[in-house]
Amino acid sequence: MSLDRNRKIHIVDTTLRDGSHAVSHSFDVEQVTAIAAGLDEVGVDLIEISHGDGIAGSSLNYGFSKVSELELLKAANKVVKRGKLTVLLLPGVGTIEDLAQAKEAGAKAVRVATHVTEADIGIQHLKAAGDMGLMPIGFLMMVHMATPEKILEQANIFVDAGAKYVNLADSAGYMTPKQVKEVVSLLVEKLPVLVGFHAHNNLGLAVANALTAVECGADYIDVTCRGLGAGAGNAQAEVVAGVLQREGFHTGLDFYKYMDLAENVVEPIMQRPQVIRSAPLMLGYAGVYSSFLLHTYRAAEKFNLNPRDILVELGRRGMVGGQEDMIIDVAHALANGKKD
Repeated sequence: MSLDRNRKIHIVDTTLRDGSHAVSHSFDVEQVTAIAAGLDEVGVDLIEISHGDGIAGSSLNYGFSKVSELELLKAANKVVKRGKLTVLLLPGVGTIEDLAQAKEAGAKAVRVATHVTEADIGIQHLKAAGDMGLMPIGFLMMVHMATPEKILEQANIFVDAGAKYVNLADSAGYMTPKQVKEVVSLLVEKLPVLVGFHAHNNLGLAVANALTAVECGADYIDVTCRGLGAGAGNAQAEVVAGVLQREGFHTGLDFYKYMDLAENVVEPIMQRPQVIRSAPLMLGYAGVYSSFLLHTYRAAEKFNLNPRDILVELGRRGMVGGQEDMIIDVAHALANGKKD
């Protein structure tokens, strides 16, 4: 398949959504305003702002936000002039009513996220988004848990519901470039809409996987400044910008400004360096949802366990996003010497 290397690669910066996991959902208005304005100046196409688990995710189960997402959206809307403010919605966490409120606060696009085999639960949300005048996007999570053929089937459900593009999320940071190539190439060939890719860095492959996705025809790539995100983080925005520029792909990004934003604005508010420690490495190795990491650390401390043991058991059980409350149950069982 011959691909146009001069096509526009659209960057989706999710520092203010996936990055929320890494700062315990503590973003405030001043931080969001500075980062959103900076991303807009850099030339980012979609700027995603939500609780880490999507709009309405602020809860006991997922962790409470310091400031409501609606307030953060309104603040960002005052400074973003060219990019599309984007929200994430997980059906069952966020509702169509929540989506309408997000639109009122300034959202221009929504990514409706479901488990890779459950696209049907997002149909009504995508259709409602289109009816509201929002850009509807389908977002399949944990794609390593399905075959390429199954992923294509589920992606087509999103397309039929009106998705303008379909995003594939390696939520566990489990995939290798070979796996990315197999899946992205199939969807680029078969889908009537564009394809995007969201990488996590638990095996240190996020930037390589993002580049592979682009080389295989993906037109939307997710990134975060300094790699800020769940687990060991995401594809590092300023690195991806530099790599794509070196490889001759057109992004419309100001590479220097992206570096400056990451170093001078985002890095000072990070609670810890975004590195691959043992527990995040186990997320990728065992294929566990990246946002489980902080919940696992807390459960390990509570039950005096090695977090790696909890993560291996979560992977063995095939736990997926939305089952964060089960982490405590798994830790309790391990502490008492019990397994399913």
